Amino acid sequence: MRPVPCRPLLVLAVLVVPLAGCSLSVAERDEAPRPRVSASAAPTGTPTPTAPAEPTGVHGLPYGEIPPVPLIAVPDLSALDDAQAAVDAAVRAAVASLPGLSVTPARCDAAGELVVRDGAVLYGDGSGTFVGPDGTVVAYGDGSGTATSDGSTTTNYGDGSGTYADGDVSIVNYGDGSGSYTDATRSVTVYGDGSGALTDGTASIVNYGDGSGTWTDGTESVTNHGDGSGTYSGPTTSIVNHGDGTGLVDGVPVEMDPLPPVPRMGVFPPLAALEPVAPVCGSLVTLPASVLFDFGRHELRPEAGAVLDAVVTGLTAAGVAGTVEVHGHTDSVSDDAFNQALSERRAAAVVDGLEERGLGAPLVARGFGETRPVAPNEVEGQDDPAGRQLNRRVEIFVPAG
Repeated sequence: MRPVPCRPLLVLAVLVVPLAGCSLSVAERDEAPRPRVSASAAPTGTPTPTAPAEPTGVHGLPYGEIPPVPLIAVPDLSALDDAQAAVDAAVRAAVASLPGLSVTPARCDAAGELVVRDGAVLYGDGSGTFVGPDGTVVAYGDGSGTATSDGSTTTNYGDGSGTYADGDVSIVNYGDGSGSYTDATRSVTVYGDGSGALTDGTASIVNYGDGSGTWTDGTESVTNHGDGSGTYSGPTTSIVNHGDGTGLVDGVPVEMDPLPPVPRMGVFPPLAALEPVAPVCGSLVTLPASVLFDFGRHELRPEAGAVLDAVVTGLTAAGVAGTVEVHGHTDSVSDDAFNQALSERRAAAVVDGLEERGLGAPLVARGFGETRPVAPNEVEGQDDPAGRQLNRRVEIFVPAG
């Protein structure tokens, strides 16, 4: 056997197909074993060795069959992708609980949709730092970044590669299909060309990517040469498969099918790059729903008049250019349809109020229901009134002039 290629690894949590009693499991075949003596096994006139009357194989397999080399499955890459998820979570969670009106930079994607609202230090080159209750995310603007949370650190290099470490688990993704995974007892290496290796306690699996491979758990071992031949060695049995339809079981010649090749391993998919922080595209005026409406209602409260007066005064003084969008948002109480309709009616009510107060810019009302929360509605399965309060809001998007 050739040695495992020595090169950089790329690993993730790996699942090994269990083996009966040692980390492999093999389904029994429907057909009963039919061991037969090879005609060429003994010279003419010499008594021919015979197999047991009711032969039994290893691991419940037919007599003379070699167990397969276990598979090494490439695990989920979600831990490494947490850097991207953390950006979104940090931005949502960072919205401050202000009692009244707030004005923040508005950032938009290529389609003009808002992507960042508040809670971040942002720079003109697309970079930024986000600090939230669950950790800190730094985006460098070129697709790379880092995220730290609960003792773990994720680094995304922006080219499909990255690393993850939390004290117990270490993952390296090289972005070319290779990588490695290591924890307290297990180590997995994926080379990206169909080959790889796993060690787990006393067990060791090597897949050479060309149909050959080996497996051992310290008491048993399997070698598959990839050409139909292979060997098995266990505490009480040894098997040799010559790959030509013949083989030996404890020295007894037996007809046996050639071994199927070891399946090639998969690869690590490259990491998605962190999106650069979008450029400023205007201003976002956020009004808590509580200063405008009664709970579950869309009619403006009398006290809302002073708030809208202040908005109109400020926007008029700033010289608004372009269409102003009024966005209605709700928490997750009630069903989706009710919340969507409520958000649309609230946005329309604010548009009417601004128009009545003489705001000259074109106005459009849009409702998003509960689909764009800026804080959790629940924390660990428990209702979060403070988070829901932040989500009940009206946002006025004023495009840059």
